[in-house]
Amino acid sequence: MEPVSPRQSEIVARARRDGRVAVDDLAVQFDVTPQTIRKDLNELCDRRILQRVHGGAVYPSSVTNVAYDSRRMLAAEGKRRIGLATAGLIPDNTSLILNIGTTTEQVAAALRRHRGIMVITNNLNAAHILREAPAVEVVIAGGVVRRSDGGVVGEATVDFVRQFRVDFAVIGVSAIDEGGELLDYDYREVRVAQEIIRHARQTILVADAMKFERRAPVRIAHLSDIDIFVTDRPPPAATAALCADQGVQLVVADGDGDDAPADDPDRMTANRTEPAAEGAV
Repeated sequence: MEPVSPRQSEIVARARRDGRVAVDDLAVQFDVTPQTIRKDLNELCDRRILQRVHGGAVYPSSVTNVAYDSRRMLAAEGKRRIGLATAGLIPDNTSLILNIGTTTEQVAAALRRHRGIMVITNNLNAAHILREAPAVEVVIAGGVVRRSDGGVVGEATVDFVRQFRVDFAVIGVSAIDEGGELLDYDYREVRVAQEIIRHARQTILVADAMKFERRAPVRIAHLSDIDIFVTDRPPPAATAALCADQGVQLVVADGDGDDAPADDPDRMTANRTEPAAEGAV
């Protein structure tokens, strides 16, 4: 196999540093045509040094997400507690949008006993969880179904979300960096999440503590764009300070007094009428 060229080495170094490189930016930087850069990126991706995304490439350590079924098993108990605490923040007779993610699925499970709520989602798994809830109206976004996780993404999904103005957005993310950036792996999913945030009166971020240990290349928003952050363990001190500085309500669903199963109607009633009092800090 031929060694990479000096230009390709520089491209890899930049991708490693920034997480992502764009064709147009690289063409300007190296004073070559976009076609030349695309050829470089294709060769680097063929060698599995980088991974191609729309408009550029990403460094693999920041792009490879754990398989969806496996993610369900990661921090499962923490995600269950987050789901219960989040449901406790959402009253009956309201509207909300859930995005893609295993944590938002736990929110859906905890919402099944709510009454008079409309749930809009681009998460087919969440829709399936809620479809038989007797007092919940479920609206599914249109778009391209992602085989890996049942998420609905694409421009049609973005256009669909623009029709609504809901009371709450419940957003899951793949990673949270030390500066408060909320990150994900798929730019198509990010576009939908950004539109969901724009069309909600309040945004609730749901993320377990493992998200502070992960990296992802695509920016969704900043923690300061969030109204309420629900997590399963106290976050790093810098993140807690950022929440305090930006007026973000931090709710830690740490498990105290929360040992009932996720589908326990008494537990969910308690969560709904006493919004996450135990976990608030």
